[in-house]
Amino acid sequence: MTDDFQFLLKEKKEKAMSARALHYVFKIGDRKASYEFFTKVLQMKVLRHEEFEEGCKASCNGPYNGKWSKTMVGYGCEDDHFVIELTYNYEIGSYTLGNDYMVSPYLLDSNAFCDYLVSSLIKGIFIESDDLHKAIEGRNDAKKLPCGKLQITDPDGHWFLICPGKGPPKVIKVGVRVQDVKKSVDYWTNQLGMKIVEERDGGRVTMSYGEGQCRLEVRQLPEGTKLDRGSAYGRIAFAYPDEKLSELQSKIKAAKLPIMKELVTLDTPGKASVQVVILLDPDNHEICFVGDKGFRELSKVDPKADELIRKEIENDNSSSWFKDGKKKV
Repeated sequence: MTDDFQFLLKEKKEKAMSARALHYVFKIGDRKASYEFFTKVLQMKVLRHEEFEEGCKASCNGPYNGKWSKTMVGYGCEDDHFVIELTYNYEIGSYTLGNDYMVSPYLLDSNAFCDYLVSSLIKGIFIESDDLHKAIEGRNDAKKLPCGKLQITDPDGHWFLICPGKGPPKVIKVGVRVQDVKKSVDYWTNQLGMKIVEERDGGRVTMSYGEGQCRLEVRQLPEGTKLDRGSAYGRIAFAYPDEKLSELQSKIKAAKLPIMKELVTLDTPGKASVQVVILLDPDNHEICFVGDKGFRELSKVDPKADELIRKEIENDNSSSWFKDGKKKV
């Protein structure tokens, strides 16, 4: 641990806040292509699928108020796995990517800088599995880096890094870029109770809420570079004891830090309701804290989920709603 973050360790000696990493939200423009990628390429399972007639009160689908759907995909139930939430707005065909995940592909051809680039410049979802690595290695759309890791993008351009590792596939880390890594780490540790698990030179810090959980990595942008999240920006979600959500909100308010959406109850037709509060970190990365009890009920795996999304894809005629095609935002 360098001296850069010693001040945080001195201030926060207690154990990590009792939160549980759940999922990361991606907006998708082509639901059929995304379904094929996540289930066939990344070999994830459809855990549940839900349809909504109007926008989410907590902007889960972004700042849009039309018909949308939510599909959870992953390697197992959210009780034990970090998964991906795919939000599909029927009226939108594509989103603009920012610089929170991307890096110029030509940079990856350097053997000398491969590990540095993977750990420092490429941000996105990191998956660990020898079997998945072997399955993806021969694909034309997968790039094998000199250090052995595989890089592949989904149909919307989101980056995934496949790392060798024993056991079944597991999402092990989410990486995002920030403009001021010290300010970001201070927020996540002192305000949200995460613990630093790794810090390296070059402004890269990895944090976690506990052993075995998916980790969050923040990486300093080059000096003078502004963070641009585009319209494709995502959101990370954590479960937190229901009775402590109000206390967390009050803490953030007292610190005069931004709250995107104050504590609100979200309803899902035919399923459990949950309470959420949506926060913003110093770079406006969205953070959802959801009541643990309600979410455990809501997030139960639906054995009919795969059938449901395939049916909705087949019946989706939203491409015909617009004369010149779907909107691009």
